[in-house]
Amino acid sequence: MLHASVVSEDSGTGEDNDDLELQPAKKRQKAVVEPQRVWTKRDIRPDFGSWTASDPHIEDLKSQELSPVGLFELFFDEGTINFIVNETNRYAWQKSVNLGLTAQELKCVLGILILSGYISYPRRRMFWETSPDSHHHLVADAIRRDRFELIFSYLHFANNSELDESDRFAKVRPLIVRMNCNFQKHAPLEEFYSFGESMCEYFGHRGSKQLHSGKPVRLGYKIWCGTTSRGYLVWFEPSQGTLFTKPDKGLDLGGSMVIKFVDALQERGFLPYHIFFDKVFTSVKLMSILRKKGVKATGTVREYRIERCPLKDPKELRKMKRGSFDYKVDESEEIIVCRWHDSSVVNICSNAVGIEPVRLTSRHSGAAKTRTQVHQPSLVKLYQEKVGGVGRMDQNIAKYKVKIRGMKWYSSFIGYVIDAALNNAWQLHRICCQDAQVDLLAFRRYVACVYLESNADMSSQGRRSRRLETESRFDMIGHWIIHQDKRTRCALCHSQTNTRCEKCQKGVHAKCFREYHIR
Repeated sequence: MLHASVVSEDSGTGEDNDDLELQPAKKRQKAVVEPQRVWTKRDIRPDFGSWTASDPHIEDLKSQELSPVGLFELFFDEGTINFIVNETNRYAWQKSVNLGLTAQELKCVLGILILSGYISYPRRRMFWETSPDSHHHLVADAIRRDRFELIFSYLHFANNSELDESDRFAKVRPLIVRMNCNFQKHAPLEEFYSFGESMCEYFGHRGSKQLHSGKPVRLGYKIWCGTTSRGYLVWFEPSQGTLFTKPDKGLDLGGSMVIKFVDALQERGFLPYHIFFDKVFTSVKLMSILRKKGVKATGTVREYRIERCPLKDPKELRKMKRGSFDYKVDESEEIIVCRWHDSSVVNICSNAVGIEPVRLTSRHSGAAKTRTQVHQPSLVKLYQEKVGGVGRMDQNIAKYKVKIRGMKWYSSFIGYVIDAALNNAWQLHRICCQDAQVDLLAFRRYVACVYLESNADMSSQGRRSRRLETESRFDMIGHWIIHQDKRTRCALCHSQTNTRCEKCQKGVHAKCFREYHIR
């Protein structure tokens, strides 16, 4: 009788067969079955503390009376500028190019990118054309065209020899870390925050882009954003999908991003923050996790995520009077789910806000073409008031976003970061300068003009520099008086002064400031 012998694939002979041992088959781990929730018809009884925190950092910014450039440089600070300069020079050197970029030239490049948000041409080289219908002397006098193109083509933000292959955004990861740090450092300390998705426009062939039909920008990079209720961007992270980002246990990718945002907020202190988000993120499981972290949360929720909460059927609720609602509370964790009939049936979940007080609100009736009074639960009213922070930020960015794009896949993302920093600086300006506020366009124009005029290459201007100084002195746009450490002579009365005009870069007394700019 023939006996078959078992031979290991790793060895060419069967001499070590005696050492082989049969390994027991691994048992499939059973999924942990969570106990079923008990839902009761009553209002929520939250146990969170009230908001009593103050914000000394904003008070400090108010006392400094920073100009728009000073506010913008809270985010693109000296360390960030020098970092970009060093990485760009390193990348050019690796390509056998002696670029020799300086911080002054980089600020000129940033100024042109900001200016392209409100003055755009079909081709960016038209800024430097001598044709009278397109020539822009502010750009042409600041930096030469070929020098700008060379710097922009080598703009870099990471060391290529130290890239993380598991990170699709490794080439901009150091910049993301720096900007998140600066955004959080100077963020207004508030109770209410909004979390959602933003889109960075991109039409190239990189695999990270996504199609989002529900956004004004449909194609590009999806970015998870946490903002204040007024639209200040506190934290952001580009989406890489579940292949590159592992969701937390029991949550989907969106819920995991909410947890990361909350962790970033709690670095400033474990306070009773209140986060608002939409149905993309909300689940009863997420509300439970946030409650254990001491964080309030409210959001619309999809039907399959309410964990068998026995509410009235949506078809039955639609037959009832508009403003009707049903609700239940989880007994063990004080999480409420409310189903409200408005123009459609909406599900809202919260771990902090309940039904009472129910108020009357004015809603538009499409059939009658009039406005009617309907009942509105308290959690619905608060949600509608506070959830729009990400939308407000998107609206501000879309108005005057950077138009200049390069060949590299991350050039559009860099424009998004610049726009976000300008939006944040303007939000701080609205808080700190309530007596002399300017709108977003005037704010961007001021930063662009100061960067282009103050950092222009004087060696190549020749006779043009005097013309530029004269025109900007009397344009009545964005002149701010700031303190200077070294005393210089006043440009008007010629006595010693320790203040100067930030845009003109001329020493001038406060009493001479207005007369100097109109004479």
